[in-house]
Amino acid sequence: MPSSPGYKRDLKQEDKTRKARGEVGGSDSANAKRSKLRRQMIKEGKVKRNDGKDIDHKVPLSKGGSNSPANARVTTPSANRSFPRTKSGAIKRNV
Repeated sequence: MPSSPGYKRDLKQEDKTRKARGEVGGSDSANAKRSKLRRQMIKEGKVKRNDGKDIDHKVPLSKGGSNSPANARVTTPSANRSFPRTKSGAIKRNV
């Protein structure tokens, strides 16, 4: 649904509301951290723009891993985005 004519978003209020709800975004988000690492790896020459490679965190950010190049490796998208499976095709549990 389009906004009313002349409507302007109150970004300061939206930011306050987002912080009050505990929502993470902006430069603090995990996506921003992943993008920063990708840019850093491009500068180091380990990957190129639009090369089809993924930067994988050895220890995921969600599990307390760092966003340093020491915790990163270059992988294929299928290796990075798929889950390990059993012979029957069921997803293996990480215990």
